[in-house]
Amino acid sequence: MTPHTTFDPIATSEIAATLSAANKKFMRRYPGESNRRQAVQTVYGGAHLFKADSAKKLGEVALRSLKEYAPDAATLATGLGLRATEALAQKIYNRIVEKLQREPVEDFRLDFEDGYGNRPDEEEDRHAASSAGEVARGMREKTLPPFIGIRLKPLNEDLRARSIRTLDIFVTAVAAETSGKLPDNFVITVPKVQLPEQVRAAVQLFELLEKKTGLAAGSLKIELMIETPQSIINERGEVALRSLVDAADGRCGSVHFGVYDYTASSGITAAYQAMGHSACDFARQMMLVSLAGTGIHLSDGATNILPVGPHRATADRELTADELLKNREAVHQAWRLAFNDNLHSLRTGFYQGWDLHPAQFVARYAAVYLFFLEGLESAASRLKAFVEKAALASLFGDVFDDAATGQGLLNFFLRGLACGAITESEALATGLTLEDLRSRSFLKILQARRKTK
Repeated sequence: MTPHTTFDPIATSEIAATLSAANKKFMRRYPGESNRRQAVQTVYGGAHLFKADSAKKLGEVALRSLKEYAPDAATLATGLGLRATEALAQKIYNRIVEKLQREPVEDFRLDFEDGYGNRPDEEEDRHAASSAGEVARGMREKTLPPFIGIRLKPLNEDLRARSIRTLDIFVTAVAAETSGKLPDNFVITVPKVQLPEQVRAAVQLFELLEKKTGLAAGSLKIELMIETPQSIINERGEVALRSLVDAADGRCGSVHFGVYDYTASSGITAAYQAMGHSACDFARQMMLVSLAGTGIHLSDGATNILPVGPHRATADRELTADELLKNREAVHQAWRLAFNDNLHSLRTGFYQGWDLHPAQFVARYAAVYLFFLEGLESAASRLKAFVEKAALASLFGDVFDDAATGQGLLNFFLRGLACGAITESEALATGLTLEDLRSRSFLKILQARRKTK
């Protein structure tokens, strides 16, 4: 028996059409979590110091630090305050060593701001050109990390002219040496963004450079740094973050948080400026809520206590036993702080952060690997059940409208695989094939399932 209804399809069609248009607009604005690879770290270093083989050399320094201050898994676990089984601690240690040998740096930012300082114009001109030459050489020799970019000076009134000139010299030099090519995943970081107009100006400059240098249209991407309260809440009391991203006109794929400038500009004194300050948690949550579902990658800042011992040997004097002990204690203390800061970032949805010194790579990868390995079993079970539910819906012709959640579950494994935390054999516990995983798309996995039914 056909049930009685009240609605007239003709009368509801206009309502349905309006609702459909709104739903589609929402879906375009919030497409869900991106399946693009995201680096777990960004290493910042002065642009004047960058060389084509910097990533390899930084990895060697990091490995020496690990071998000197944590020659085995038990020592590293003690130094980090890592509470894990002996087997898990050994697995993390082995994977850190492998990572530092294979791909120690995932992302590098040649810095013309805080890590470079204010110098005479002639000197910065020279370094902008020479560092561009090193990037071009790294492209030819295939020695660059998977992600790379430059950080300019701010586009505020005091520094905009210098920032624009450095941008011009660097991009022009790279394009000239590479016949109009850029490194893979190249990005231009604009610090201390406060106004949409600053972002729009950067984009307009990118467009001019692309036209003049032969770069492909849209190839210059922007990365925004959130370092002031005004980039969180604007002068009208509105959340500012989305307006800053919108001003990039599709060129912004990542937004980074600058801990120390943000806390300083919030009036917090230097003694209390730290990753774990509640003001930073507020800013991070504002970033997360404002940009969730947009596909924008978020990055946390850096721990500024470096794992470097206070004592150094000289050519004519070796360190005493007491000095060696104090060095180890200082490095372990800095590692422990960075390890806990990194875990806090990961647990609050920030899967990337900055490293300022190669010895910090140890704490970075230890935290990342612990995070993924601890969550591996439950994540695999959830994804396996989710795929089975989706496949069952497809089998019976039902509509499965939760693909965004599926992509989020898949991304746990994509992130873990990309950084070396999870092996392909471990990821197969999801019930997916290597072909499924390499597709990087939950929708493609569902489509493949439909074809086999």
